Amino acid sequence: MSDASPETDSEAAADTTLGGYFTVHDRPPGYDGADGHPYTVSLEVEKTSNLRAPYVGYLVFPRWAQTGVGIVGHVETPTLVQGATSEEVTLALGKKSLLEVQQLLDEAIDRQRLDTGELGTS
Repeated sequence: MSDASPETDSEAAADTTLGGYFTVHDRPPGYDGADGHPYTVSLEVEKTSNLRAPYVGYLVFPRWAQTGVGIVGHVETPTLVQGATSEEVTLALGKKSLLEVQQLLDEAIDRQRLDTGELGTS
């Protein structure tokens, strides 16, 4: 039997999703990108002209200077979710696991490398 309290167990479970991490820690999670740079993540929701799904959501990954002093760039995902309300889209983005978010970050870095013609790691 675990000696962890129920609060700790529920906190650990909530900590496995993007939305849960924001709730538990009151800050975005940090990631090491495939390019060796440190990143954080932001959930973005935009209104569109699509009447069936007027909101879309995606993730933006600010890239931090190696010193952590400031943001020096970013990468982003394509649209990941569509919905009827911004709350619905935000909730769907928040359900992504932290491991899935890491994979999305690495894919965004790879896409940027292809777009800019950069083939090696930074």
